[in-house]
Amino acid sequence: MYNKPKHRMTQQRSVILEEVRRDTDQHLTADEIYERVRKQLPRISLGTVYRNLEVLVELDEIQKLELSGSISRFDGNPKGHYHIRCMRCGRVDNAPVAPMQKLEDELYGSTVYTIIGHRLEFTGLCPKCSKTQEAETTIV
Repeated sequence: MYNKPKHRMTQQRSVILEEVRRDTDQHLTADEIYERVRKQLPRISLGTVYRNLEVLVELDEIQKLELSGSISRFDGNPKGHYHIRCMRCGRVDNAPVAPMQKLEDELYGSTVYTIIGHRLEFTGLCPKCSKTQEAETTIV
């Protein structure tokens, strides 16, 4: 079984975790997290934020979202769930569907791989971009 690395919960790491978890409906980039953390820790560097985000991902405290066509984002909810990404503006929201554990279980029984997880990404247009596209289509 996979052993989680041992890391102390430093003040910097704690502040970063707090900012990522502040609103689990938001999926912030490292730069956005850095800007928020700097309000509490003005001397923190962007590199420190990046390193600590990676540690928090390793510790399963947060999720790193590496969605196609966009910058990595971080989710304060470490439990498995899906996301919807707007193909126009890049907005990311939680998808209101349950994880497909049955599919993982079926695959586990039919392969020699040890299944650790899976990714599923929904794409579409967010409400704002849908309205914009409708307006552009109407004008043309």
